[in-house]
Amino acid sequence: MTRPKPVTFAEALRFWLKLGFISFGGPAGQIAIMHTELVERRRWISERRFLHALNYCMLLPGPEAQQLATYIGWLMHRSWGGIVAGALFVLPSLFILIALSWVYLAFGDVPLVAGVFYGIKPAVTALVLHAAHRIGTRALKNGWMWGIAAASFVAIFALNLPFPAIVAAAGVIGWVGSRRWPQVFALGGGQGTDVRGYGPALIDDDTPAPDHARFTYSRLVRVIAVGLALWLLAMGGLVVWQGWSATLSQMGWFFTKAALLTFGGAYAVLPYVYQGAVENFQWLTGPQMIDGLALGETTPGPLIMVVAFVGYVGGWNQAVLGPDALFLGAALAATVVTFFTFLPSFVFILAGGPLVEATHGRLGFTAPLSAITAAVVGVILNLALFFAYHVWWPQGFQGAFDGVSAAITVAAAVALFRFRVGVIPMLGACAVVGLVITLLTA
Repeated sequence: MTRPKPVTFAEALRFWLKLGFISFGGPAGQIAIMHTELVERRRWISERRFLHALNYCMLLPGPEAQQLATYIGWLMHRSWGGIVAGALFVLPSLFILIALSWVYLAFGDVPLVAGVFYGIKPAVTALVLHAAHRIGTRALKNGWMWGIAAASFVAIFALNLPFPAIVAAAGVIGWVGSRRWPQVFALGGGQGTDVRGYGPALIDDDTPAPDHARFTYSRLVRVIAVGLALWLLAMGGLVVWQGWSATLSQMGWFFTKAALLTFGGAYAVLPYVYQGAVENFQWLTGPQMIDGLALGETTPGPLIMVVAFVGYVGGWNQAVLGPDALFLGAALAATVVTFFTFLPSFVFILAGGPLVEATHGRLGFTAPLSAITAAVVGVILNLALFFAYHVWWPQGFQGAFDGVSAAITVAAAVALFRFRVGVIPMLGACAVVGLVITLLTA
């Protein structure tokens, strides 16, 4: 089998645009799509190089699938290749979510729309519980990890400790534990234990790193400086325009912090987003947060794009551009939130990529990440209980118990756990059930 021909920037751009519209299925599905397209079919990159890049992205805060696309785009076509790949992974989802969020706010009380969400909300509760199980089976390998998960659950459920404090404490436990009991906190075999050959690749196992992927301190400083300058320019512009206490400025600052705390995927940071967006800033309500997660699950792109929904609803409710420009203000808020959420991911890849290319198979200490991932399981379990409470008791414990919603949750959980039904078919079926029930009881 011959080596593929060099890929032009225009050809790569067309692929990244296509990927942005077909990247359903969460990170696992998105990574599988990239593996099929880039490793098996197109052979743009070998499996070992693909998995090595994935290992690095798994260690970072942020959406690993989007970061992996950025990494491969950067490796193939320098910085602009990475920026285009990462941006096109996100932009289709942003535009789709802005449109769906407008429909949700403008027509949410229409029986058709209300019925669909009546069925989807209980399904989301099952999805979050399934996410806790999925991450737990990978992270809770021994009693120490189970103990960390249990402690994090108590910390956020009973003590109401902030999510960043839980992450920091878990990281410290992992760092200390790695020096006393390294075998307890090791991540395990990694991603590259079963590597098959699909023929010669454009970027093969023995392909030397291109010049732009060679590490230099000057390039590292330059990338970090550009990233900080972009952040300061955007944040400074918002503060000068509307002031530090304005909604857009606070969104920029809050989602910058959220972007640095997304260890373990989008489900891990959702409790932090809930604490800030719902409880502290009151940009949206708890039920609206559940609806946003449902929309995020049914659109392409990384699940963390649910933050665009949070920004849109918050911008609408706060009328950031005035009551006569609700749509424009909400769309601007969604764009601001997306920018501050994903900017760190680009900096991590463009700054750290050369270091990774120089260290095939020798990634750094992962014990803090192991402990953080274990803590995330407890946090996600708390999120599942929070969603269940709001869906099963819509008016609180003093109100009536919604048995139909509980039954939909159980059915969705059985579909996910027992029959391994895909997310989109399961949500579609629950939406139909909710619509039928709503119309029959109207």
